Amino acid sequence: MNKVPRESLSSSDISAIGKARWRVLFVCILASLAGLMCGMDIGTISGVLRPFGTQFHASTVALEWVVGGMLVGATVGALTGGRLVEHFGRKVTLIIAAASFFFGAAGCAASQSVMMMILCRVVVGFGMGVSDFSTPLYLSEVARTEQRGAMVSLYQLLKTIGIFLAFFSNSFFASSGDWRSMLVVEAAPAIVFLVLFFFLPRSPRWLMMKGREDDALEVMTGLRGHVAHAEQELAVVGEQLQTKEEGGKLLRTNRNYRRSVGLGMLLQILQQFAGINIIMYYAPHILEAAHFSLKAQMWCTALIGLVNVLMTFVAIGYSDRWGRKPILYAGYISMSVSMAVLAALLWVGASTLALQLTALLMIVIFVGGFAMSAGPLMWVLCAEIQPAGGRSLGISISTGTNMLSNLLIGTTFLSIMELVGSANTFWIFASFNALAVVLLYFFVPETKDVSLDVIEKRLMSGVKLRHLGR
Repeated sequence: MNKVPRESLSSSDISAIGKARWRVLFVCILASLAGLMCGMDIGTISGVLRPFGTQFHASTVALEWVVGGMLVGATVGALTGGRLVEHFGRKVTLIIAAASFFFGAAGCAASQSVMMMILCRVVVGFGMGVSDFSTPLYLSEVARTEQRGAMVSLYQLLKTIGIFLAFFSNSFFASSGDWRSMLVVEAAPAIVFLVLFFFLPRSPRWLMMKGREDDALEVMTGLRGHVAHAEQELAVVGEQLQTKEEGGKLLRTNRNYRRSVGLGMLLQILQQFAGINIIMYYAPHILEAAHFSLKAQMWCTALIGLVNVLMTFVAIGYSDRWGRKPILYAGYISMSVSMAVLAALLWVGASTLALQLTALLMIVIFVGGFAMSAGPLMWVLCAEIQPAGGRSLGISISTGTNMLSNLLIGTTFLSIMELVGSANTFWIFASFNALAVVLLYFFVPETKDVSLDVIEKRLMSGVKLRHLGR
């Protein structure tokens, strides 16, 4: 796509384009608030499990399904997200997600039994699955090509902030065991986000798909600041949309599309089997295995959440400068090493203060490595690699894979740790992160500064997956 030369633009045009850049940033931040809710849903449960389980005499398996209920709902949300975004649009789908967050979290706070808690967690999870599908898709469609990696990473940043806020608020209620207040903190902002999402613009790509070219041009002009730029970008979108959204047919008949779907699934498996959500869901249990006191467990968990936030800025600030793959390599190597050291510490027994602090440092390094790499960048890549004709189905399948992997880990971790021991459990995750480095090298492309239409053309012409980008 050839932009209008800068020298041919008037000062008012340049000013309008500058304002539009800020408008795009505001829109992306607003849409990414869905990530904040996802993060609060993930983080809150780590503080709720112990006091809730004590009050209702819940078994280990029951507590795993309090975690797993959200993941069941998230899987359903991810797998149905494609139909929702195609029929209702990206904006309305985000509104549906916000409503699910609010009603589900409010129901959790009012729970009178383990079963009620699990069912309400399913509702919350549905919002998460829909959000994880629709938000990266929406962001990739409204952001500029050169900002796409940062803008999609913004969703993950807001998710990490949500986790930190949940960990931090949990710490205040930990001593009293007031798990209902922990959940009220989660439910309160959801109603605000539900209202704010009504002010999001429609996706120009979705408007084009529905034959609303004039509306698409109006929205795109507002996002780009210059009608010629908007027309050029929509011309590319229109060319892509000549191929109708026929993901099911492509999946059956087109080998190249199956390659992109398979890569999307691989990316999400690599993300979840890194082990991040065992830290997010069960951080206090892991710190307990390292002999931390209850108060120290909760405040160290808050520290972990803060690191998760800060390191996500690396992906946002540098994924469009350094590229996706160098950051992913650094992240997975640091995760593998830190998990291996943590496993060794748990094997020998972290009985001294120095060993306990070393164990905490390894968890912090692991979380930092994930937050700067696999956390945001897998979503970026999954939004970039799918062709227009099967984008919704492809992203739906990869998001569903994420949720199923998350469900598998979330509902088995405590049982596995009881069965094989905490040290052996973390040796397994260390080995998987080492394997991920190899898989990244052979199968994952570098998509920095490459437009979506170029990636699609290379994919459909049979270029190797690792060569789809630069």
